[in-house]
Amino acid sequence: MEGSLLVIILIVIFAVAFSVTNGWNDAANAIATVVATRVLTPLQAVIFGGLLNTIGAFASSEVANTIGKGIADPRIVTGTTFLAAVVIAPIWVTYCTKKGLPISCSHSLMGGLIGAVIATAGISGLQSEGIKKIVFGILFSPIIGFLLGYVIMVIVAWLFRNVKPRTASLIFGKLQLVSAGAMAFAHGTGDAQKAMGIISGALVAGGFLAMGDNGKLPIPAWVRIVCAVTMGIGTAVGGWAVVRTLGTRLAHLRPHQGFSAETAGATTILVNTLTGVPISTTHSITGAVMGVGAAHGVKSVKWTVGKKIVFAWVVTFPVCIAGGAVLFLIMRYLGVH
Repeated sequence: MEGSLLVIILIVIFAVAFSVTNGWNDAANAIATVVATRVLTPLQAVIFGGLLNTIGAFASSEVANTIGKGIADPRIVTGTTFLAAVVIAPIWVTYCTKKGLPISCSHSLMGGLIGAVIATAGISGLQSEGIKKIVFGILFSPIIGFLLGYVIMVIVAWLFRNVKPRTASLIFGKLQLVSAGAMAFAHGTGDAQKAMGIISGALVAGGFLAMGDNGKLPIPAWVRIVCAVTMGIGTAVGGWAVVRTLGTRLAHLRPHQGFSAETAGATTILVNTLTGVPISTTHSITGAVMGVGAAHGVKSVKWTVGKKIVFAWVVTFPVCIAGGAVLFLIMRYLGVH
């Protein structure tokens, strides 16, 4: 039991690290456009985004259930399985954030967990339902974000076609506060739950928590509070290299474009999160930014920057799957259980 308790303590520590790096990297998803369009100053934006990220974390538990029990039944794996996943994810996220790449924190964690589960119980240890949700999110979240961004931008441009540019900027400067707030809230509803699912799943695997009678993974109140607050702190710190990538290097956005991108991104995230699909916030908002830029003209989007982002998306899963598996085997060799 002492060994299990040590593993749980380590999982909580690294889950906190993941939540901080998640908010750190994904701060850009909520505040990049509102900073780029100068609706808010960077300081105002990070405080605003951090607060709504924290509030959003308390809104749902569906994604936490997918992470904690949908990928593998926590009763057939060990706490070390979850530990390996939550160690590799913040390492990869921090590396990519330093490089200014808005990668998926969600996919880093899920990739690490998939690799650790395979090393623990083989491929048969994976649960098809959770894997299907992950694959759906990978394939469709950037596409949905792109299409929604494009459509909303076209509608906005048509509705305000006779409005003077200065007046439109004032109107959308106000509206963008709503859309940026929705984006930050949506990010909290999805991404904070990943760490919640890891900790709660590990508690079940270690025998410290019983699975709910309804088959749901119970999320203790202290787990919600810790994950929500630490992700809010990470957002407040802000990953400014990523902010620059999304806010200025990928496409130059005006207030009405920022509103369209954030509305599209937030809608994509909330619809999927409430159904338990652990999609990438980064994929959704990046797709939306590119869709908005494309609606203004194909040349408005810096596709070379987009290619670098796509490259980071592509390599995240294999790197983290391999990393999660290797870390689990090392820990087992060292007697960590």
